[in-house]
Amino acid sequence: MAHKIYMIRHGEAAAGWGENADPDLSALGWQQAEQIAQEVAQISPAPLPIYASPLQRCQSTAVPLAKLWGQDVMIEPRVSEIPSPNDNLEARAVWLRRVMAGTWEAFYADPETKAKTDIYKAWHKGVAEALCEHAKQSDVVIFSHFIALNVAYATATAGIEATAGKEATAGKEAQNFMGFRPDNISLTIFESDGVNLSLIQQGREAQTKVN
Repeated sequence: MAHKIYMIRHGEAAAGWGENADPDLSALGWQQAEQIAQEVAQISPAPLPIYASPLQRCQSTAVPLAKLWGQDVMIEPRVSEIPSPNDNLEARAVWLRRVMAGTWEAFYADPETKAKTDIYKAWHKGVAEALCEHAKQSDVVIFSHFIALNVAYATATAGIEATAGKEATAGKEAQNFMGFRPDNISLTIFESDGVNLSLIQQGREAQTKVN
């Protein structure tokens, strides 16, 4: 039986990629977290399992919904943001802007990416696998990130098995590294039978920075 995955990008962060490796939410971000909690509760009045990336901005965005439902937030490392090739905040911001402008094929060919190919392939595969795994028993809510959402989107629109370990470059829409630009607290709905991942509803887009 297929179940829905409500995948939400975190609220506005207090700092961007080039400023802080793990910022909390801004004041607006906290307001957005309250807003998305109400929206999700209207979609599903019955509590669902809640998962979040280990990064603080995702955990904080999940807090209002968890309180509303009386649920704990479970940490899922596989839906964290894309790993950085180095620890220099400014350098990783430059790298991110470069790879976001291309395709997934170009991403894996990028010199900085190639130096850690195994790490990136494991992360890429893990995002989709996490979604499918958690949707085996019930609908779920997952708080994640801009690029992780694009990995799920690419897998779902490419028409490949999410658990097959293939990079999502086969489908026409999946060619671009950025399939879409999810806004803060953008809610994208996927569906999975535990193996395949499909897109039900793309979330709201905006011209937004990645943070």
